[in-house]
Amino acid sequence: MLISKNKIIFYLTFLVILLGNQLKAQILTIPSPPVIGAKSYLLIDAATDYTIASLDPDLKLPPASITKLMTAYVVFHALNNDQISLTDLVTVSEKAWRAEGSRMFIEVGKKVSVEDLLMGMIVQSGNDSSIALAEHIAGTEMLFSDLMNQYAQQLKMTNSYFMNASGLPDENHYSTANDLAILAKAIINEFPKFYELYSTKEFTYNNIKQPNRNSLLWRDPSVDGIKTGSTSEAGYSLVSSAKRNEMRIISVVLGTASSKARIDGSQALLNFGYRFYVTETLLNSNDEFINVKTWKTEKASIGLAVENNYITTLPKGSSKRIEYITDLPEFIEGPITKGQRIGNLVIQLDGEILNTIPLVALENNPNGSLIKQIQDTIQLWFE
Repeated sequence: MLISKNKIIFYLTFLVILLGNQLKAQILTIPSPPVIGAKSYLLIDAATDYTIASLDPDLKLPPASITKLMTAYVVFHALNNDQISLTDLVTVSEKAWRAEGSRMFIEVGKKVSVEDLLMGMIVQSGNDSSIALAEHIAGTEMLFSDLMNQYAQQLKMTNSYFMNASGLPDENHYSTANDLAILAKAIINEFPKFYELYSTKEFTYNNIKQPNRNSLLWRDPSVDGIKTGSTSEAGYSLVSSAKRNEMRIISVVLGTASSKARIDGSQALLNFGYRFYVTETLLNSNDEFINVKTWKTEKASIGLAVENNYITTLPKGSSKRIEYITDLPEFIEGPITKGQRIGNLVIQLDGEILNTIPLVALENNPNGSLIKQIQDTIQLWFE
């Protein structure tokens, strides 16, 4: 039976297309992020800052009680710097006592410890305790808001501005999902002991027991913080963080329609992140990546490694498709010092460049003897 040349070409072309589509199907296995009914959201790997999913993360919105994350951040710094202590007794002002919204029910003129006020703010989301802490540190809530904005600038929260310590509505008081993720990460990394307070499920003050408003603490055992917020202007929002198998994810969900929606949306995002992504340490700075020949040196070769541990976020199962391409000088001449940048390492996944990072010398390799240098110089003429 004779088969025409055109038919053979057709069959081969079809086979190539079919195999190509199968390969793409193996690679493109991650669905779109869940639809959660928020005005803005952001899901990041806290170790790498990799954005797993997002929706308008730089949209300026009222943060409501999530503001208290910045209030707490300022308080944590004041405690760390010995400007205040947990045992300080704070006299409750009339302004703090009259605070509207969520409260821990402190009484005007009474003395309350900084520790109790901190718990009342973190667990019970007390507007009254937030104002009392602000006044204790800065004298007035207005002066305290200046500190909040100074710290926001230091953290490069470029789309945030704070007018008060509680998050009560003000047209000039705003933040973004991206900025709030930066703030949450700063609290987790800089103040790990204080961050543990955010996992407290209930707190009792003045014989009034109130639960933590972050109900994800009950629903998902991997969730260990961090803060809810809601007003009629802001809607219902939640910054949450979880840790599973040593991978920490931070979720920021802003402007949902109900308390249930913010919890369900946050849970859906966290599950999406953990189901499809993983934090991978691909390269360690102490491990030799490649050994290269050197010229005019005491030793004939030297080991190179990445300058810092290379940690990245990858789709699950994709690490076996990582490719490494070295970009090195044709001839590496001495003297060489430990840590000296020799070249670069290009890291690719499925042909797409993920990063280009330095390769550095793992040890010193000084100049060789005069005879060695002359020999290598002559040999290089013929290379």
